[in-house]
Amino acid sequence: MYGNFSRKRRVHGMLKLYYGLNEEGKTVDQAESMNPCDINGTHFDPEVYLNKLRRECSLGELMDQETCMVKQIRSLDSDMQTLVYENYNKFISATDTIRKMKNDFKKMEDEMDCLSTNMAAITEFSAHISGTLQDQHAQITKLSGVHTLLRKLQFLFELPARLNKCLELQAYSQAVSSHRRARCVLQQYSHMPSFRGIQDDCHAIMDKLAQELRQKFRDGGSSAKDLSECVELLLQLDEPAEELCDKFLIHAQSRLEANLRGLEAETDILEFIDRGCNEFVSSLCLVIASYQELFVNRPQEGELASKNIPHMAIGKLHAFVDAMATCYFLLVERRIQEEKSVGDNSLLVRALDRFHRRLQAVAKLLPGSAVPSQGTEIVVRAARERIKQYLAALQRFYLDSLRDVRQALAAPRLATGKDAPASLPELLSSLSASILNQIKSVLASVHLFTAKDITFSNKPYFKGEFCSQGVRESLVVNFIKFVCQSSRQFCESAGDRGGSTPPALLLLLSRLCLEYETSTITYILTLTDEQFLVQHRSPVTAVAALCGEAREAAQKLLNHYVKVQGLIISQMLRKSVETRDWVNTIEPRNVRAVMKRVVEDTTSIDVQVSLLYEEGTRKAHSSDSSKRTFSVYSGSRQQTRYAPSYTPSAAMDTNFLSNIHKLFSERIDIFSPVEFNKVSVLTGIIKISLKTFLECVRLRTFGRYGLQQIQVDCNYLQMYLWRFVSDENLVHFLLDEIVGSTAHRCLDPAPMEQSVIEVICERG
Repeated sequence: MYGNFSRKRRVHGMLKLYYGLNEEGKTVDQAESMNPCDINGTHFDPEVYLNKLRRECSLGELMDQETCMVKQIRSLDSDMQTLVYENYNKFISATDTIRKMKNDFKKMEDEMDCLSTNMAAITEFSAHISGTLQDQHAQITKLSGVHTLLRKLQFLFELPARLNKCLELQAYSQAVSSHRRARCVLQQYSHMPSFRGIQDDCHAIMDKLAQELRQKFRDGGSSAKDLSECVELLLQLDEPAEELCDKFLIHAQSRLEANLRGLEAETDILEFIDRGCNEFVSSLCLVIASYQELFVNRPQEGELASKNIPHMAIGKLHAFVDAMATCYFLLVERRIQEEKSVGDNSLLVRALDRFHRRLQAVAKLLPGSAVPSQGTEIVVRAARERIKQYLAALQRFYLDSLRDVRQALAAPRLATGKDAPASLPELLSSLSASILNQIKSVLASVHLFTAKDITFSNKPYFKGEFCSQGVRESLVVNFIKFVCQSSRQFCESAGDRGGSTPPALLLLLSRLCLEYETSTITYILTLTDEQFLVQHRSPVTAVAALCGEAREAAQKLLNHYVKVQGLIISQMLRKSVETRDWVNTIEPRNVRAVMKRVVEDTTSIDVQVSLLYEEGTRKAHSSDSSKRTFSVYSGSRQQTRYAPSYTPSAAMDTNFLSNIHKLFSERIDIFSPVEFNKVSVLTGIIKISLKTFLECVRLRTFGRYGLQQIQVDCNYLQMYLWRFVSDENLVHFLLDEIVGSTAHRCLDPAPMEQSVIEVICERG
């Protein structure tokens, strides 16, 4: 059993050795066990192992050990069979490969022997030839040199004919190349007559060729490739580089000017820019690229390197490009200025975008050129001009809207007159909404300049100054100022523009300016700042300043409205006083019609103002406000002033008491600024009207019945006017002054009884 086990172990060990493993299945570089009892170690000793088992194990343990070992042997036999089966094909293939290699090496040995034999024969033949030709080697070398020289001489003698043939076939490049190869030799031996003749013939032919090249260069129909070839050949023929540069640029200028003349026929701005970019700018870029390839980027060799042609050429190119671009820019700016319509701004913006985009190609081809920056300046100027056009359009729209409002205010009066007051809020709402919508429309059109897909929108101007100083200040702020200024112009004195302004328009504009001050200005500027991302790096007009200007305009308009309406009523009162004979008038039986008209007009104004302004605050009214009597003809003052025993001294005392009374009464400011409410407006109008009435009375002389008529009129006014003013005492005081002033100027001051006055007023 042990012998069989030892044999199988050796076979298994050989397989593991083939795969680089030791007995334990580990790689050979791992540490090996030195124990003779280690059955898996290389130093295993069977005798020592068996003796150890017999000493240490019982019979049952020995039987178990044998059974375990038999199982391991069977497992190893199975592993070995599996290993052999798995590698059988590899073993067969390796055997076939080794057999084939033996055959190939044998064939290779035969070929190497044949090659060695051939090399030996070649070496022997070469040695024989060298020995044979050794004496004639110098002669052969000499003959070879003579042959080469003869071929060169033949080329020189055939050169004139060759050049003429190339000239006939227009093979200019080949002709120049052939002449350059022979030029140095002909120059070196020009002292010999034969070579001199050849040189003269070649010079004549090359002069003719150069003349044809110049003619071709000047020919307007030559392509860019032909021009490039002409310039290259002329430079090889020692043509002055500066002169060639000038001729090239002159030729290019004629073509570019033809492109510019073609632009003048275009009418649409987008087509104009497209044609300019596709023809002029593209041609200019082609000229720059061709010119640089010919004169700037061309390798400089020999004599050309010492002339520093690129430096000279680039200077001429910059001057040429600037001159041609200036002509083009003049046409572009003139065409942009013709764009007066502000309906659709997208065409202009798209045109400017294409214009700016195509000019960037010039910057890439010609670094350092001022053309792109000049183009950007044109775009900037166009944007500024567009802002001015939109401002003018807004101003025209505002003035047209005001004209429509004036016509709407005048039309009802011409028809029936009863619908005019009711239309004021609608007119105000329509006017305010239309102006605001127009501003939004303009902002949307101008915003196209800053769209993300527009190439010039990322320029510093369009990110900063255009938004803050252009849109916000020059457009929005200036329009708001225009609204305020044009509104204030309606407040000019009579006889000017303001004198013919309908009072309702003044009232409407005052309310419009007040709404601008309270909300509209803040909304418009906030909308502008958010839409254009305005950054206030430069000083801008504050919202508070604009609101203050709008409030000032509203105040001035409302003051002027009060003045105009007061003057209209005052005019009626003045004429009613000046056109009547107050000394010889009849005893009053009713209220004069003009007083009824004053009350009617005041009521109409009250209704008109209430449509646009709030009520306002009043002082508490007394219970008998409409029935108060005037101090000038009541109580003791009446008895003293109109006593039968009227003497000058009594009159002096009465005047003195009246003056003392005025001294301690509250002063009334007739033309004081009014507040933005209905009560204040009506108070201002009534103050002006009654003050005018008072001043007209002071200029007249009255009889008894004249005084009584004034009493009746003033009592009638007191009955109705007190409800319109903020303080009824104001009306009472002014009417008291009117009656008192009338009494002072009465020849026969006999006042009417209050009860009679009330009966007449109630009947009237």
